[in-house]
Parts: sequence; structure tokens; C-alpha cells
Amino acid sequence: MPDKAPENPERYDDDARLSDGTAGVAGVAESNPADTGVSREGNGGPRDSEGGAHAAEKPRKNPVLVWVKEIVTVVAIALVLSFLLKTFLFRAFYIPSESMESTLDVNDRIFINLLVPEPFALQHGDVVVFKDSQGWLPAVEKKPAGPMDWVGDALEFVGLAADDNEQHLVKRVIGLPGDRVSCCDAEGRISINGVPVDETYINPAEIPQPNPFDIVVPDGKVWVMGDNRNHSADSRAHQEANGGFINMADIEGKATVIAWPVSRWTILDNYQDVFRNVPEGTPAK
Repeated sequence: MPDKAPENPERYDDDARLSDGTAGVAGVAESNPADTGVSREGNGGPRDSEGGAHAAEKPRKNPVLVWVKEIVTVVAIALVLSFLLKTFLFRAFYIPSESMESTLDVNDRIFINLLVPEPFALQHGDVVVFKDSQGWLPAVEKKPAGPMDWVGDALEFVGLAADDNEQHLVKRVIGLPGDRVSCCDAEGRISINGVPVDETYINPAEIPQPNPFDIVVPDGKVWVMGDNRNHSADSRAHQEANGGFINMADIEGKATVIAWPVSRWTILDNYQDVFRNVPEGTPAK
């Protein structure tokens, strides 16, 4: 029987197609793009005309707009961070009076720690800023609004400018709840729970004038005094209002650093050595 020529298997386009999509040697000959009028670079469409490749490129971004966008983003992030710091950690104040000299001078800018007195407790010697809820200060007439006041208000709101609210005061904590504080012994010193203390932070320019008092600090309150003892209308001068005590709830925070001017930059001390031998007071029942 004569040999029968083997039948050619039925061929599909994919059988001879290589991974790059071109026809294999055993497959159909590659078409000439010139014959078909189809561009290799296209998907079956006509060849791009001169300059078509450039037309397909994405338009370049305006470098000025890109720069402005970056600046706005950075400023927005800075404002948010400043607001969070001011709300939960630190706040700026300025010093308008001489009552804390020479620890704090007039026009010093300070930062206070908002985590004191809660969750961190106050200690003897802490310098605190508190709201004037007891009326120690005279009422301040509200100034007429200026066209640019909103700038200062905005900076103060986010914590980038010092709070110039004159209805805040700054003093040093001398008596904590339960303490008995009295003045003065034979050497003119105050005593806390029967122990005289040498207040090394007092303004050395003047010897404090005797101003006798003897008090026990109630629960939830503190007794405060200025370092410039002869020029500070502190708890001693306001015993007719709330006994001269400051409500713990009115304390904004503990002053931690002098931030401005640069020549005055320093971390504020609470002089724990001064109060080292003071025993704990007896809380009121």
C-alpha cells in the first residue's frame, strides 16, 4: 500500500505564536508593515504623524503651582501640629508685670506645660499660670477691633503667638492642699508645716517686708506668692476673696521655659532643695 502522506494537523494562530506575540519559524511568514499599512507601534491604527509622539506626552505641571501646593501643605501641617501642642501639651504666655522678678522679667515669653496639675501633680515651688476667677485684677476695657486683629487671634489660637490676655496671673506655688503656711519667723522667713524655708528664688534686690499670715490650704486649692515679694499682690493681699487661695481648676499649667527673648532663654526651676525638708500637710477632712 502506498504510503499515505501524513495529514497536516489543523493549525491555529496561537500554536506558533511566540511569547512576544510574533510568528514563529514554523508559522505564517511575518507580514510586511508596508504591505498592510499597519504600524508596528500602533494597535492597527495609522502611523502617528510627525510630532504625534510629543502630543501624546502628559502636559508638564506648572512649577510655580507645585511650589505653592507644597508650601500650603507644609503650613497646614505646621498649624495642625501647633494647635494640637497648644491644646494638649504647651501654651505660650507673656509676662506683663514685675511681680515675678528676677525669675521672670516684664515682656518675657514663656511656655507652660498643660499636663500640670493633671495628670501630673503640682509640687512646691512650681511657677503656675492661672485664670483670674477671683477678681484679683481690675476689669480690662475691651479694645475696639482692628482690621488686622484676626491675624494675632489666629496665631494665638494655634499656639504660635503668646496669649496676651491680661486676666491671667503667674505666681509660685508655696502651699499645697493640707499645708499650713505662716509668716514670719525671727529671720523673716515663711514656714510650711512648721519648717522655715530659705527662699533662694526671691528677688535679691529687696528684703521682703514682713506681712504676717497663718493659713491652712483647703483641699482643691493652693497658696501662691510672687518672687518679687514686695511688689506682688498675691495670696497675701487677697484673703478676703476665697481666703486668698487659688482653685486648682483655675490653673492653666506649669511654666517650664522662657522662650523669648533669646538672651533670656532658660528652663524654669521649682527649687526642690528649698522644700526638701518640708513634711507633707494634713489634708482637710
